[in-house]
Amino acid sequence: MDHLADVKKFAKKPVNEAAFAGMSKAYALVMSKPDTRYVACSDPAELERVRENFLKKKLGLKSADLDASIKATCDHMKADKTKSRLTFYYLLAEHYGKLDAFVK
Repeated sequence: MDHLADVKKFAKKPVNEAAFAGMSKAYALVMSKPDTRYVACSDPAELERVRENFLKKKLGLKSADLDASIKATCDHMKADKTKSRLTFYYLLAEHYGKLDAFVK
């Protein structure tokens, strides 16, 4: 899978390729495993992990709209049966203006 092309397909703004490269490196292990490579929007436990481990722990967010942004990302990517975790995380980081957290 060409992850950069996938991000470009869903991103609302031009892709920050430095941030994408940083995310690719940070999540290389996750993306290498079939059972963690994709986000399952129909699984409440999975969505809780995205909220707790990515939005709160990694991005340091505390706002009340975290679940709404996850749902909006699920809706935005609904045409894609296999929602790449890298693309999903990129879109959430973009939404919250946190892409710079991945630029080294």
